[in-house]
Amino acid sequence: MKRIDDILEHPEFKENIKRINEAEIDRIYCLHGIEHLLDVARISYIINMEENLGYNKEVIYAMGLLHDIGRNLEYQQGVSHHQAGGEIAFEILKDVGFCEEECKMICQAIKNHKEPMDGEDKKSLNYLLFKADKLSRNCFNCKAYDSCYWEVSKKNKGITV
Repeated sequence: MKRIDDILEHPEFKENIKRINEAEIDRIYCLHGIEHLLDVARISYIINMEENLGYNKEVIYAMGLLHDIGRNLEYQQGVSHHQAGGEIAFEILKDVGFCEEECKMICQAIKNHKEPMDGEDKKSLNYLLFKADKLSRNCFNCKAYDSCYWEVSKKNKGITV
């Protein structure tokens, strides 16, 4: 998967991951480093295969690797990592050879992975990313479980994955 290798070697990707790791050095909640990104990519791909969703493997891996790339700007500037991530991802995706349609599809999923929208198609790339992102976490074994914003929000909204 040449384009995926190119993402991993892209200077913008590497710089953002480095800064995210630095910003999260003392974080007690889930981290957003390469382990998480690869977990999300792999889980997305497994769901894609199990449910016969038909998404291209490189599209899924690119989405997983880039879905939290905007965290750096969230930590530095207080902007939504979803929105910032979609914008950063678009440039990286173009640089490594994804076509315009693939870039838009991946970036839309990144911008919308916070929680499912009402009536969200459970076969959409948006929902696939949301689901894999949440399944990648071992919340049941987390020392910060009771104060986690996601767990509190999930309970209040009745969200299940």
